[in-house]
Amino acid sequence: MMSGLAPLKRMGEEAEVSAAIVFLLSPASAFITGAYLKIDGGASLCQKMLPVPAHTASTPFQGFRRASRPKALD
Repeated sequence: MMSGLAPLKRMGEEAEVSAAIVFLLSPASAFITGAYLKIDGGASLCQKMLPVPAHTASTPFQGFRRASRPKALD
């Protein structure tokens, strides 16, 4: 998919896809059945007839970060 076709006007990050996978594998999704997630930045909803204006409203999710560096890495 080209980033210009998605309403978010950018390509997805690996962390955005993996965060959805982690959620679906977690106990928090225990009540979800028979559903799927489209992780495509809204591209599947986009009409090619109506252009989406340029914007900077969507910032990429870069993943969950630790508050501090693990001591094992020092």
